Amino acid sequence: MAEHIKHDWRKANLSDENKALCGWAEKLTMTPGKMSENDVKGLGASGFSQRAISDAAQVVGYFNYINRIAEGLGVDLEPDMKK
Repeated sequence: MAEHIKHDWRKANLSDENKALCGWAEKLTMTPGKMSENDVKGLGASGFSQRAISDAAQVVGYFNYINRIAEGLGVDLEPDMKK
């Protein structure tokens, strides 16, 4: 399932809650300036606690950060990792 989600989470067999989380994470990654309080409220309405939302934001932010650093420095991916 992880491979399926990595390539296109919309086609993966996810719960409504996880679809909401993936959509939120995608928006935070692709268009962070368009995030609003309503995005957080939407996750809350999907059943996520404020703690879970904060944890998700930390994870998404960290992966976005580390990927940008690696790309900016021209770091090669590990041999078993493909874009």
